[in-house]
Amino acid sequence: MNIMDFNVKKLAADAGTFLSRAVQFTEEKLGQAEKTELDAHLENLLSKAECTKIWTEKIMKQTEVLLQPNPNARIEEFVYEKLDRKAPSRINNPELLGQYMIDAGTEFGPGTAYGNALIKCGETQKRIGTADRELIQTSALNFLTPLRNFIEGDYKTIAKERKLLQNKRLDLDAAKTRLKKAKAAETRASQLNSARLEGDNNMVNFSYMLNFLHVKWLKIWAEEVTKSEQELRITQSEFDRQAEITRLLLEGISSTHAHHLRCLNDFVEAQMTYYAQCYQYMLDLQKQLGSFPSSYSNNNQTSVAPVPSASSNVIGSSALTSTSGLVIASPTNLIDLKECSGSRKARVLYDYDAANSSELSLLADEVITVFSVVGMDSDWLMGERGNQKGRVPITYLELLN
Repeated sequence: MNIMDFNVKKLAADAGTFLSRAVQFTEEKLGQAEKTELDAHLENLLSKAECTKIWTEKIMKQTEVLLQPNPNARIEEFVYEKLDRKAPSRINNPELLGQYMIDAGTEFGPGTAYGNALIKCGETQKRIGTADRELIQTSALNFLTPLRNFIEGDYKTIAKERKLLQNKRLDLDAAKTRLKKAKAAETRASQLNSARLEGDNNMVNFSYMLNFLHVKWLKIWAEEVTKSEQELRITQSEFDRQAEITRLLLEGISSTHAHHLRCLNDFVEAQMTYYAQCYQYMLDLQKQLGSFPSSYSNNNQTSVAPVPSASSNVIGSSALTSTSGLVIASPTNLIDLKECSGSRKARVLYDYDAANSSELSLLADEVITVFSVVGMDSDWLMGERGNQKGRVPITYLELLN
């Protein structure tokens, strides 16, 4: 029974405090009550903390978008994190592309130039995917986690103490308002008590009774003023104590900035390592692909091939060297070959995969018959192997005597 009475009294007291704060807050908004202003230093600290929280959230969210562009994957990772479970390993885009390239190169044939190039490109893409995975893990550990810990830990504590400071301020201002009203009522009672009534005995008796009541009223308001003054001292002490606690927490924001700066350096270093790895992987891949013949030929485009060895009697031996280590056959030699009448035997220098049914696929070192056709593009000859016939790029051929 005593516990129940205590709970009821505590509930009534809490409800009274909440109502008093609500009234004070409303009157402040309406301009009907005075408001205790915080000192300038504390206001600056509060503003700095709020600014830090806002920009930390924005940087954290955009970093997550940068590291994981797929919104569905981010939502899935968020759910697993809230469930305190490890998210399943997921193949990333470079790794998936690399696997597709390797599978395609295996299907086309590792012995062909295109198939071999696809396999090497796929292996490089998978290495880039591994580096991307390491970047995400390192950044999440050294950069995102400290930012998230600040938002979900330190700033939540600051926000809690800040709200408590706001409540203490409302209590203080409500106490000030009550004391002001008590003193005003006491002054008015004193004025009424000092008033004298003149007239017959009945009026004098009535005046005496009225004065008696006024004295009682004065005592009540004197007690009310004393109570309000005591309450004001208590609320002022609690407000000052809470303001000091909040100030100490807010001054820790400078340390938070210093910590986030170190985390930012770690993030930049992780990115630098990632991009350096990617550059090295692509540089190695470019060197590997430089040994493969590359044909960018359509019907009206020039075929491009790597530099052949000096010992080969290559068609178009005079070449124009490009910046990528490839050569473009000289137009003069192409014209000489086109002017040859009849058919000639030619050895195939590199593997070539036909782009369509009008072309003839070639295998390195095989010997085919070639001849020119009136009206055909200058970069092509007609090739013949047994019953197979089709257009072939002349830069892939070596004429035989």
